[in-house]
Amino acid sequence: MPEEYMKYVIGGGIVLAIIIFIGIISYIKAPPDIAYIISGIRKKPKILIGRAGLRIPFFERVDKLMIRQISIDIKSEGYIPTQDFIGVDVDAVAKVRVMTDPEGIQVAMRNFLNMNEKQIEQAIVDSLQGNMREIIGTITLKEICNDRKKFGDEVQSKAQTDMNALGINIISCNIQRVTDERELINALGQDNMSRIQKDAAIAKAEADRDVEIARAEAAKAANDAKVASDTEIAIKQNELAIKQSELKEAADNKQAIADAAYKIQQEGQRKTIEITAANADIARREKEAELAEREITLQERRLDAEIRKKADAEKYAAERRAEADLITRQKDAEAKRYEQEQQAAGIRARGEAEAEAIRLKALAEAEGIDKKAEAMKKYGEAAMVEMIMKALPEIAKNVAEPLTKVDKITMYGDGNNTKLISDIVNTTTQVSEGLTQSMGIDLKSLLSAFVGGKMAGGNTGALAQAMNANAVETTPVAPVSIDTTDDTSDEE
Repeated sequence: MPEEYMKYVIGGGIVLAIIIFIGIISYIKAPPDIAYIISGIRKKPKILIGRAGLRIPFFERVDKLMIRQISIDIKSEGYIPTQDFIGVDVDAVAKVRVMTDPEGIQVAMRNFLNMNEKQIEQAIVDSLQGNMREIIGTITLKEICNDRKKFGDEVQSKAQTDMNALGINIISCNIQRVTDERELINALGQDNMSRIQKDAAIAKAEADRDVEIARAEAAKAANDAKVASDTEIAIKQNELAIKQSELKEAADNKQAIADAAYKIQQEGQRKTIEITAANADIARREKEAELAEREITLQERRLDAEIRKKADAEKYAAERRAEADLITRQKDAEAKRYEQEQQAAGIRARGEAEAEAIRLKALAEAEGIDKKAEAMKKYGEAAMVEMIMKALPEIAKNVAEPLTKVDKITMYGDGNNTKLISDIVNTTTQVSEGLTQSMGIDLKSLLSAFVGGKMAGGNTGALAQAMNANAVETTPVAPVSIDTTDDTSDEE
């Protein structure tokens, strides 16, 4: 099975290669300047120009036909007599090309198939030369020299008939050179030059004559025209002067009428202007007076408004200042009163606190004395008096000691200094009353009885000795400045 498969593959590859090879050798592409003719099994050959095609290998062939433009030199190769029996040698160039129309290319295929440019030139040059020789014999030398284009066109037209039979199209035919065997062309040129010079001289003389005649005629015509013009001008000027005079007279009349009318109109306008000006002046003055009255009214209103506004402002400012001063005085009085009340309350509070402290201290000391008194009852009244006399300086010291710490006492109100002294005395009295209540002894009665008895018995010396013996050192009390001020004030 694999061997058979390989045989098929190989066979198919060979067939494909053959097809590709045949395709390669069958494909034909013709350029634009060469026609490819495929012939063989077809009734009519297939022509390819600038396109591609296929041919059947081994059964069809491909031939080439050059269809590009070819330049061919045409020479007479000797002096050929013209119609006027002057031998000339002509050299021309013809541009030809193979016909590409269906009929022309069929003819060209039979004559020029597979030929190159040189071969085609050799095949048609003889026919072109023969046609040019025939044309030379039908025209004169002067015609050849004077109109070479006509000569070339005649050669092309005559030769094209023969070229149609060959399948060639003559594009153009140009005469390059013409010579003759006797140099008659140069003679014709000289003769022509002399004739031209003669004709030119005659023409110049005739032109000069014509110029002089024309100039004279022009001068005569100019003079006649000038005379006629001057005459016409004089007539026209005279007519113009007459016309101007008439026009001036008419214009003067119209001007006089216009001036009169203008003066009348000007006078009327002047009156109108004066009346209008007077009315305008009256109206202006009335307007000025009205404006002045309005200005005065506005000025009075403005001044009234400014004065009233200023007075209101000053009044308002004065009221505000008075209110501010009153509030300031009230605030100052309240602040001063509050400060005085605070100072008095502070002093009173300090005095009460100190008095309470003294009282408590005195009570404590009195309790100690009470205990001492119980122990000393056995000593009798003399011993008790001695003890009391010994304690009194200490009591007075303690009562007066707070005053040593005060530099100055300012008291407000009537009777405050009396009240201060009364407070101090009351404090001392409270101490003595405390002793009386705690010891059960009437200190005042005891002292009075003791002092009275001793004095009656003549024993005053013993009391003095006892007081001296029991005397204690006391601290002097610094003087205190007491400033009493009445707290009443005139301020509200």
